[in-house]
Amino acid sequence: MPPASPGPILRRRRLGNELRRLREHAGLTGDQVIDRIGWASASKLSRLENGRSRPDPEDVDALLTIYGAADELRAELIGIAHEAGDMRGWMRKFPVMTEQQRAFAELEAGCAEISEYSPVLVPGLLQTPGYARHRILSAAKVAEEAGDPDPEDPETEVGARRSRQALLEHVTRYTAVLEETAFGRRAGPPEVLREQLVHLCELARLPNVELRLLLRDTQVGDWYVPPTAFSVYRFADPLDPETLAIESGFGDVMSTEVSTLNRYKVVFEWLCSSALSASDTISWLIEATGPLTGTAVESTVASGPATAPTQRRPGSGRLTTER
Repeated sequence: MPPASPGPILRRRRLGNELRRLREHAGLTGDQVIDRIGWASASKLSRLENGRSRPDPEDVDALLTIYGAADELRAELIGIAHEAGDMRGWMRKFPVMTEQQRAFAELEAGCAEISEYSPVLVPGLLQTPGYARHRILSAAKVAEEAGDPDPEDPETEVGARRSRQALLEHVTRYTAVLEETAFGRRAGPPEVLREQLVHLCELARLPNVELRLLLRDTQVGDWYVPPTAFSVYRFADPLDPETLAIESGFGDVMSTEVSTLNRYKVVFEWLCSSALSASDTISWLIEATGPLTGTAVESTVASGPATAPTQRRPGSGRLTTER
């Protein structure tokens, strides 16, 4: 089960932000600090402030002395430096984890709120083992044919994803906007989609989980089309920086840049406004899965859910036969 505390990468970012703030408050440039502390590498301070290197608590202590940090703040930041460097100890709290999923696991641990948009797939935190296995095996085939095979065992990858999913027991609020196209027949065999839809029905009833379905032909904003999947992570401590993850098929980008984050937050608000309400989404999922016994979904999958369940207009309780 994932730990309730933030992972080392988030700790590094928090520490870096604090060190930069203290340096600027002391009126010192990076070069001045390097000269005073006697470090040989001019980039060492930059890597610490940007959260790109594992901090040495002794180095952090030396910086705090130069900046004249108060005792209470010094003790807090030294503690954060120890947490930021304890990657191995933190990872032991997971039953299983792979290098590929580690970055997401670190972001998710300790989260107070997660907002996700996925245009063509069910997000990893919501996937059943069967659905996840098809995603992992199909991606591995691409890597194999490209001459760059994935060294991880597919079942280890599935286990790692399941380990991450325990987060939903701890996060205060999880909201996801799913595209209707994610449930088309290209995503997997009928029995896999049936299981996935039933699982989403169960998750949507959790008090801290909100799922919103965006129907295929629904307009977003002024004909805006989000180009890729993304997630926004918020943490209980306001000093831990909000983080954006932009997900693509073969690489992911993480950012704490405020201006970039704000744009994606606006997009997520537009998506939520255009999508079905949480209650109407549950109704859609129930109709797509039949009476939750798996008997009615095969015909739905065969033609695509857009043609089977009766749809509701966003924001209304009125049923419509529009597709």
